Formats: sequence, C-alpha cells, structure tokens
Amino acid sequence: MSLTLAIIKPDAVGSGKAGKILAHLESAGFTVRALRLTTLDKTQAGAFYAVHAGRPFYDELVDFMTSGPVMPMVLEADDAVAKLRDAIGATDPAQAAEGTVRRLYAESKGRNAIHASDSDENAAIEIGFFFSMHERLGL
Repeated sequence: MSLTLAIIKPDAVGSGKAGKILAHLESAGFTVRALRLTTLDKTQAGAFYAVHAGRPFYDELVDFMTSGPVMPMVLEADDAVAKLRDAIGATDPAQAAEGTVRRLYAESKGRNAIHASDSDENAAIEIGFFFSMHERLGL
C-alpha cells in the first residue's frame, strides 16, 4: 500500500460536489487516511504550486486555489499515485475518460475539481504540506 494526496478544489467544494467525489474515490478502492477542510491564503497556495511559478497560468491557479475552501486528503491504495491519476482523468474534463472524477464533476480545464500528486516523491512532499506524520498515519 502507498499514500498519495488529493485536493478537492474550490469549484467542487463550493458547488456541493465534495461528498460525491469522496464517495467516488472510496468506491474506486481508496482508503482515506487524513482529511480536512481549509482555505489557503496566497502565500500557502503560491508555495504549494511553486513548481509552476513563472508559467502563464500560475497567478490564475493561485487565485483560484484561494477563492474558497479546499479539501486536502491523504489516500491509501496499492500504487496510489497512478491509481488516483487514473481515477480522476485528464486535466481537461472534455478529454477525461467516462466515469472519471473530472469527466463527472469538473467545470473546465481550469476549474477541474481535483488535484492529485504526480509522483511518489511529490506525494510525500505534498502530504507533508498539509498533514503531520501523526495525522497521515492515523496514530
């Protein structure tokens, strides 16, 4: 079993889709190990997405991620990172496979309902950004 991070984004939280997305992930075989509802400030969102600093969409992404509450969560499954990326689908919901989170719940490429870690290394870093060791291990 391995861990990964997902964040239900402000568009999905604000439109009441967070519960449906969480249920979708659980039915896809993920176990929730930690979860919280929080609102990021610009400094936090900027730090979290620092890898994208300088890209044309960076400022818009930071603005979006600070526009309302988000729901970060630690998920556990076999090969969790790859499994989650398969479950959420392509960034653009129009290109996402049928039955994926983004195809079902995303509004657009920019308002795409959910973030998922892209590697085991980044999952560890991203989990640590939101959760203490105690929280993510359920001790």
